[in-house]
Amino acid sequence: MENKNSVSFGYVVFLTVVAAIGGFLYGYDTAVISGTIAMVSAQFGLDTMQQGWYVGCALVGSIAGVACAGILSDYAGRRNAMLVSAVLFTASAVGCSLTDSFDWLVAYRIIGGIGIGVVSIVSPLYISEVSVARYRGSLVSAYQLAITVGFLGAYLANYMLLQLAPGFAGSSAIVAKVFSNEVWRGMLGLETVPAMMFFITCLIIPESPRWLMLKGRTSAAAAVLGRIYRDTGAAESEKRTISESLRSENKSEWRELLRPGIRKAVVIGVFIAILGQFMGVNAVLYYGPTIFEDSGLSSGDSLFYQVLVGSVNMLTSVLALVIIDRVGRKTLVYFGVSGMILSLLLIALYFIYGQEAGLSPVALLVFFLLYIFSCAISICAVIWVLLSEMYPTKVRGLAMSIAGFSLWIGTYLIGQLTPWLLAELTPAGTFLLFAAMCVPYMIIIRFFVPETTGLSLEQIEDIWLEKRIKK
Repeated sequence: MENKNSVSFGYVVFLTVVAAIGGFLYGYDTAVISGTIAMVSAQFGLDTMQQGWYVGCALVGSIAGVACAGILSDYAGRRNAMLVSAVLFTASAVGCSLTDSFDWLVAYRIIGGIGIGVVSIVSPLYISEVSVARYRGSLVSAYQLAITVGFLGAYLANYMLLQLAPGFAGSSAIVAKVFSNEVWRGMLGLETVPAMMFFITCLIIPESPRWLMLKGRTSAAAAVLGRIYRDTGAAESEKRTISESLRSENKSEWRELLRPGIRKAVVIGVFIAILGQFMGVNAVLYYGPTIFEDSGLSSGDSLFYQVLVGSVNMLTSVLALVIIDRVGRKTLVYFGVSGMILSLLLIALYFIYGQEAGLSPVALLVFFLLYIFSCAISICAVIWVLLSEMYPTKVRGLAMSIAGFSLWIGTYLIGQLTPWLLAELTPAGTFLLFAAMCVPYMIIIRFFVPETTGLSLEQIEDIWLEKRIKK
């Protein structure tokens, strides 16, 4: 384990914050849709399946983005891939705020979705590769924290713009259209600001030292490691460790994925990525206002409740960031998923017996907040840490893309099918299904995923290749 004083922690945090802006954009772009569904549906006359497509189209883009993220980051570099995603986010935000066609609105949402897919792989990958083992769990969790800040930012923007809309009625035609008459445009368009910030800050950070070593740019990698480590000996030791790891990986990227240990890691990554989406979190984040309205709240109250959901999500992610390297990845999952099962069952019971029992919608809010707390402290905090550290350097981008592709397939299916599930299975049946899906996730984490807290990326690789005994 590295000596604390040998690490330029402030510099590593700076690199992490820049990459984590991508997480903020991911969160904002994902969550902002929740406050626009009713308005866009009314303006364009959307039916239930079209509403699902409006939400799901960005997820189709995310799938495409994930599919090319690994190849893009492995060949062009982690930093350049983040720059590409920043351009895509900007184009999407501007286009969504100005288009008058539903088809073009969908097209621009897909473009933003591609940006989400790319950044969802590359940002945590970059953070993990500039981190040190002592802090890697917390630093990669900062990416998840940034996602939750993006969620909260989107919920606040939706709520505040809805409250401020009447004040823009007397403005110029374009301002009135974007921020008053069709306020959903302003909600989607505000993403332009952080997208431009992401682009500018990515220009001033270095490339990942592990990627530079992979490409044979040893001097450049040594320079970056020299800034990450204050101690010359520590930097040289890290450089030597990476070099030895790369020398042992002499197969092509695709053949490397077929090595027994690495193949097992990829398969497990796929399962935990896709199962996590069927445990309900994105259904709550996308359709929370709709679910709250179904419980009897007004649109304004439902958006305010969603702000509370986003606040708990963000604050709990801060807690997870602080404790993940102390408590351990698997312990957080055991605790959090148990809480998810309990809260999902309570939500289902509310929809079955709540009205008969005379329960207030506030009770539903409490159950949702318990669910969000349990989810944010566990699978949301852990998934990107695990996926960013499970694979060898040579195939990390490609393997993460495979796992991420599965994650976004699951996310798309949930985004597309949730309106149908709520209508056909009823809310109670939908949340019982989510609770049931928590069980196989827990089993996989318990029996097939090693504890990786405090280990270097190279040591984790040795675990999967059975060169070390599992902790």
